[in-house]
Amino acid sequence: MVDFLYDIPLPVLGTGLTLLALLARFSRPILRLLGWRKPAHRRRERQARRNLLKLAEIPEPGHKLAYLRRIDPFVFEEMILETFQQRGYKVKRNSRYTGDGGIDGRVWLDGELFLIQAKRYAGHISAAHVQEFCNLVVSHGCKGFFIHTGKTGGSSRLLADSQNNVWIISGGKLLDLLDPSRRV
Repeated sequence: MVDFLYDIPLPVLGTGLTLLALLARFSRPILRLLGWRKPAHRRRERQARRNLLKLAEIPEPGHKLAYLRRIDPFVFEEMILETFQQRGYKVKRNSRYTGDGGIDGRVWLDGELFLIQAKRYAGHISAAHVQEFCNLVVSHGCKGFFIHTGKTGGSSRLLADSQNNVWIISGGKLLDLLDPSRRV
């Protein structure tokens, strides 16, 4: 069955196996650079597009927020990124949803990099999460959007307001962001 291997000179065989091993090792990162996503990620992207369409059909803002609080947190992340992408902005998605270092995605608005942190909360957001994100934005030397479905407490608002490069988007502003008829 593998008799043909005996006819190939040893140095060529070694090179072929080395090439095959290198291809196996680096194919996924190369595919990711070309836009390939894992099947689970593609599924969540499709779900995010469906959820955006469904959200547009819900008439009441309170019901829209309640709907957003019930969806899968990873699908919520994809909804945010999909919204920016549908509006023609360059978006970079992470290769994983967990262990992302506090960055759920990146978007370039008018040539400026914005980090995205998307949180699907029901209650108040954690001021510690806002502080961590502010520190992350400063360390990357860019701007950021902390986008969430919960309630923004006074300390979280003060933290974001003390930064000139981090904006909290929630409530009505979140619904405006996700509305396809509006421009960011």
